[in-house]
Amino acid sequence: MQNLRLSLALSGAALTLPEDGKILVLNAGPDSDLSALPRERVIAVQGFKPDFDALENAGFTVLTEAEGTFSMAVVFLPRAKAEARDAIAMANAFCPDGIVVVDGQKTDGIDGMFKACRQRADCSAAISKSHGKIFWFPAGTSFEDWAAPKDAQLAAPGFVTRPGVFSADGIDPGSAILAGALPPKLGEVVGDFGAGWGWLTGEILKRETVKTVHLVEADFAAITCARENITDPRAEFHWADVTRYKALPAFDSIVMNPPFHTSRVGDPNIGKAFLSAAGRFLKPRGDLWVVANRHLPYEAHLKEVFRVVTEVSGDNKFKVFHATQPVQKTRAPS
Repeated sequence: MQNLRLSLALSGAALTLPEDGKILVLNAGPDSDLSALPRERVIAVQGFKPDFDALENAGFTVLTEAEGTFSMAVVFLPRAKAEARDAIAMANAFCPDGIVVVDGQKTDGIDGMFKACRQRADCSAAISKSHGKIFWFPAGTSFEDWAAPKDAQLAAPGFVTRPGVFSADGIDPGSAILAGALPPKLGEVVGDFGAGWGWLTGEILKRETVKTVHLVEADFAAITCARENITDPRAEFHWADVTRYKALPAFDSIVMNPPFHTSRVGDPNIGKAFLSAAGRFLKPRGDLWVVANRHLPYEAHLKEVFRVVTEVSGDNKFKVFHATQPVQKTRAPS
């Protein structure tokens, strides 16, 4: 359900929209309240492909990185504290003479962020509605120390990551277990769905017979890291939502460590959508290799999508499945 805090703030005398200049919007999603903003003045920055597409389809100009100077910046608070601070620092930097507006849910830490911003900026009173708050302050106060480091960090030998991408500090344990369970041969055409920064692709490329690996990842920052990490000419990169994507070949094998949340609350349906996508894109005798947290209820859905499903590895936290012979007879068009 869409909250209308920004519209509420702009409809009264509390927050005034600048008369001219572009408006920077950071981290907006399909449910973000943008109805009170003049669409032709908005530049939305969004690196998550499903949200990028939703904003673009709604008629907004959408970029993966900010550029230029703005008269107002609106930050929709992401759930990770470091990312939230970086977004506010970015908004302040790109809006030196304007207003920075911060909107967020209580579950995303808006109360703590309001207190932190009040310690260094002349913040407005907060407007509370729909289990969240919105507040604003004049840009200019230094937030440089909140900015995330721009330099890449080494997460594994030969692999760089950047703050904010999944498992930025090192190899995800689930991916490591999955890599250990992969057979020596995976066929010629392999997909890595939810490829992240590319470590699992590196393991796939060590297997015999592999001629092409398609990395599909919805996070722009992660796929950018993957391009740096995987220089093998057999790799092809796709910034895309694999659950809706169509421009892929039929695969001999698909390997994946699918996400299962986009907020603080886990949603197994995201992983199930990945499993369904695998069923659409695999060849009739193709193989899926997937790792999941042990508590996630994927078994029943796997058996709906594939004729043969076997748990082949795991530990007390993770389980690895091998599934083959997808039930769906016609795959998604390429």
